[in-house]
Amino acid sequence: MRNLAPTKSNLLSVQDELKFAKLGYELLDQKRNILVLELLNLVDQASDFEEKVEHSLASAYAALQDATLDMGRLRIQQLSRAVNMSCDINLKDRRVMGVQLPVVQTQFDDHPPYYSPSETSFRVDGAMQSFKEALELMGRLAELKISIMRLATEVKKTIRKVNALEKIAIPDLNETVDFIRNRLEENERDMFILMKMVKERLERKKEETSHDGNN
Repeated sequence: MRNLAPTKSNLLSVQDELKFAKLGYELLDQKRNILVLELLNLVDQASDFEEKVEHSLASAYAALQDATLDMGRLRIQQLSRAVNMSCDINLKDRRVMGVQLPVVQTQFDDHPPYYSPSETSFRVDGAMQSFKEALELMGRLAELKISIMRLATEVKKTIRKVNALEKIAIPDLNETVDFIRNRLEENERDMFILMKMVKERLERKKEETSHDGNN
């Protein structure tokens, strides 16, 4: 409880603080709920993308291994040097309740054909496509994991603030308001009794003076 003098001005001040604290609690509670929902959604997505990445990489390596068996390691190395392809990873951001989250965009700059299809195993093309898909998925997975870490950190901070308001600040302000209000009411009762006593004394004095005058 605050150590404040029981005055009307202090009562109004603490009541304003209490209203502000309750409003802050409501807003933070809403923020916490939204962040938790977003966090759970991203966790589910990350789990799905992990499976997709694993599947895509497994398919890519399997296709590359089959192509190597068909054409030989030396020929595969020669073909890899002939591939004219570049990859750009662009980073943007989005915000969820003030939390900055990354957005990863993977773009390929392709200039086919790289080699003669008639002299190349079809598995080479399959391996290239699977590796491209895996790279895109890995970018998305990285985006999700970083977003999860940032959201989890913000959720912890928000929960601490909500608990501080709910369990410390608001009860303390409520107790202070009740204390000041009770003291003010007590002072008013004391003042009322005092004024009543003064009035009765004045009336008795007046009656006594009037009686003495008549005599």
